[in-house]
Amino acid sequence: DLADQLGIARSTLRQALTALTESGHLIAHRGRGGGTFVAAAPPIAEGSRVELAGGHWRELLDYRVAVEVGAVVLAAERIGDAGLARLREQVEIMRNPAPFATFRRADVFFHLGVAEATGSPRLLAAMTELQGQMSELIAHIAHPAPVLEKSNAQHAELVTLLEERDAWTAARLIREHLQGTEKVLAGLLR
Repeated sequence: DLADQLGIARSTLRQALTALTESGHLIAHRGRGGGTFVAAAPPIAEGSRVELAGGHWRELLDYRVAVEVGAVVLAAERIGDAGLARLREQVEIMRNPAPFATFRRADVFFHLGVAEATGSPRLLAAMTELQGQMSELIAHIAHPAPVLEKSNAQHAELVTLLEERDAWTAARLIREHLQGTEKVLAGLLR
């Protein structure tokens, strides 16, 4: 039911729940009355917090390039109709950039959907981790509607390229897409 409500595949939901359980944000109880619950006191991620000072953000963005460009290339080779439909759903949600929380959630699901389309659980786990860390970084920057609209236009174009199996043009597009965030963060540090 939750996967349907969020508009994602069950495997994506399982990966996300596993990552959140391993990080201590969720607690899984087995047996009667069991289930998965939000932790009463989620961990404070002091050691993994992304700071703008010191260049840690640069390492994260480099990791993002490697994961996202690789995921797009593999997704172009492997994506099916269901994967394309899920990506289109997220693009449709992002057509309205307000409120930003809704846009950001769809953006995360879009990028997770690309990783899911590769068929690689390891790559999906890397993308899940990456999107969590990117949320901390993205909190530092403004989100004007024209920027979000351009970002979503790139998402829509990427879906078309994936459908056409044009891996290398898709790789160039996702790299351009990622450079938008990099440029804003670089500007903040001047």
